[in-house]
Amino acid sequence: MVNAAGLRIGTTLDVTRTAQELADVATEDFADFTSVDLLDSVFLGTEAATRPTGGPAVFRRAAEQSVLIGCPESAVPPGQTDHLPADSPMTRALATGRPSRHRVDDPDVRRWLTVDPVRAQRIAESGTHSLIVAPLLARGTTLGITLFARHRTEEDFDADDVLLAEELTARAALSIDNARRYTFERNTALALQRSMMPHRAPRQAAVEIASRYLPAGPQAGVGGDWFDVIPLSGARVALVVGDVVGHGIQATATMGRLRTAVRTLADVDVPPDELLTHLDDLVLRLDREADPRTADEDGREAADIGATCLYAVYDPVSRRCTLARAGHPGPAVVRPDGRVEFPELPAGPPLGLGGLPFEAAELDLPEGSVLALFTDGLVEAVDHDVDHGIERLARALAAGGISLEETCDEILRLLLPEAPEDDIALLLARTRALDTSQVAAWDVPPDPAVVSHARKLAAEQLAVWGLDEYAFVTELVVSELVTNAIRYGRPPIELRLIHDTSLICEVSDTSSTAPHLRRARTFDEGGRGLLLVAQLTQGWGTRHTPFGKTIWTEQTLPEV
Repeated sequence: MVNAAGLRIGTTLDVTRTAQELADVATEDFADFTSVDLLDSVFLGTEAATRPTGGPAVFRRAAEQSVLIGCPESAVPPGQTDHLPADSPMTRALATGRPSRHRVDDPDVRRWLTVDPVRAQRIAESGTHSLIVAPLLARGTTLGITLFARHRTEEDFDADDVLLAEELTARAALSIDNARRYTFERNTALALQRSMMPHRAPRQAAVEIASRYLPAGPQAGVGGDWFDVIPLSGARVALVVGDVVGHGIQATATMGRLRTAVRTLADVDVPPDELLTHLDDLVLRLDREADPRTADEDGREAADIGATCLYAVYDPVSRRCTLARAGHPGPAVVRPDGRVEFPELPAGPPLGLGGLPFEAAELDLPEGSVLALFTDGLVEAVDHDVDHGIERLARALAAGGISLEETCDEILRLLLPEAPEDDIALLLARTRALDTSQVAAWDVPPDPAVVSHARKLAAEQLAVWGLDEYAFVTELVVSELVTNAIRYGRPPIELRLIHDTSLICEVSDTSSTAPHLRRARTFDEGGRGLLLVAQLTQGWGTRHTPFGKTIWTEQTLPEV
């Protein structure tokens, strides 16, 4: 029995499975019925009380087994809670930390059964005559209680049986505690990872978003897959999906650093290919700074960091999407007519190799196109064959529902096994386009005398859009940005207003010199205009273009 317990109990790091293994082993040659009840904290992986004080106890049935079909002796079905009174044999065994044996006709057992009529009926119907109650204790922590019962076996439990029960439960308790600790560590990693994921799509009108993230099965451990949706200036949006090599807390922490870096670089409007170059430098720096004494769950040293990433920027005004990837699978595109395409993009090396360039590509995406970004776990989940996975993904995208949420569900249904071996991140974005009536643009001659005319044009356009209450701030912004472009920039100069979820004002010229916010001194003639712009708008910044730069401001509009 002890040898069988050593071989068959604790084969997995699953609490319920381990409890069932204990019940199965004990019922074969020892007891006619075995039940295992555990504290809720064991299922959750949290710390349990060191020892009950002897009062009423509440447990949850984790497993049971019987020599009879259907476990008719059971008074509590698996998964349900069991309330044990203070004077029950189980509660006393928990208080003492030692197993005990009883006959059903013992006075203390009869007293307990008088307040538990359901269990008394099950004992009477099955003919149970002898019991052993053994607490599950490991490393000074109470995990639960095990009940062994005999009814078909004529002999009562004896003192040697109590020792055997104690040996069985001690071995099982260590395995259950290991599973509890693993559950705690996994839940911690999952909580860390989910805290770094976007909990809801940010407010933007460029794309409609749906996403899914699924962690790997318990054996693989938590990985470093992530996705993000980042609003950019000019009503654009950045879509990103990435995958850190390895599993465990180390991969999750690295994912968090990379995601933060991507957001920081996106905020300063770095082009996709340059963004990946900076991200590659960051991974190389993390390699150099990592502590080689730490390792992830796969045994890989923390200094051995690698990652892949796909970064895309979609502009709803031009309906163009600029993408660059670093060793990551390319996106899928579902055209408005239902055709599914996998456009060829420059591959780019994975992050962390260094010294190799990244290239960007542009796609024209008509309004209503769906862009699907995913990690390799999605297309390798079934048989590790990427080509077959791509084919299944194409069928799933073509058969997807009207809504993106339905399409996500259809993709996961067709592509995923019950327990995927790798994390999976999926991001779907249906493109929208800004109507020409939502965008107004004017060429501005490099003459200071036209600044007043630019203010007038802006005010007239706001009146057309019904945004007269924003005219004062917008005229001030236009006056400051156009004046700076004429004074410090180079023609051609363009003024553009965009009416989106916010009111955006942009002034572009062909100079690469960007303004900087500073505090003007008492006798300075300039330096106050940009400070006022920053105070009166919700955001402003500079983005460099292939032909110069664009200074933009954003005013928040009320949600409709």
